[in-house]
Amino acid sequence: MSQSGYLLGVGSNINPHENMAQIVALLLKSFSPLQLSRVLEIPPIGMNSQHDFLNVVIFIETTATEMELKSVCNAIEVQLGRDRSDPDRKTKDRSADLDILTHISLPADQNRPALDMTDEYFIYPLIDELIAYLLNQRSELNQAGIPLNIDNLTFGQTATTINRDASAGNKGIV
Repeated sequence: MSQSGYLLGVGSNINPHENMAQIVALLLKSFSPLQLSRVLEIPPIGMNSQHDFLNVVIFIETTATEMELKSVCNAIEVQLGRDRSDPDRKTKDRSADLDILTHISLPADQNRPALDMTDEYFIYPLIDELIAYLLNQRSELNQAGIPLNIDNLTFGQTATTINRDASAGNKGIV
């Protein structure tokens, strides 16, 4: 089965458990289903902070343009308190950071290395895990995932798919 869409790198180091769950909930309002890697706790890189990040990679299968997706991502960042006009925003703690990593088509891009998708090396294992998940292949990742909650839904400990039931407003793991 062929899939085409975008990989997003998502992170937060200000109230990260709450904000990461909010980011996923807000993305579900615009895109469903979402396929997510596990959520990892990663020390800040390239900035002076004492606050670790929670990071996840999300695949969004969509025909939206990169500009349309970036608009949704920027709106979520602003809604959760990020000042996108601050010239130092890349080196400050942040409640929400959503980056479009790359457009990807599977299975055609299944052997594309993570380093060709982003220079954010700390999420390479998450990219590899998510691509393996999307291709229904086995993946080994030694670091335990961090559980997050939206309503009564727990996710983050392993790669998963989350659907939004637009008719009932319910979310669930497939």
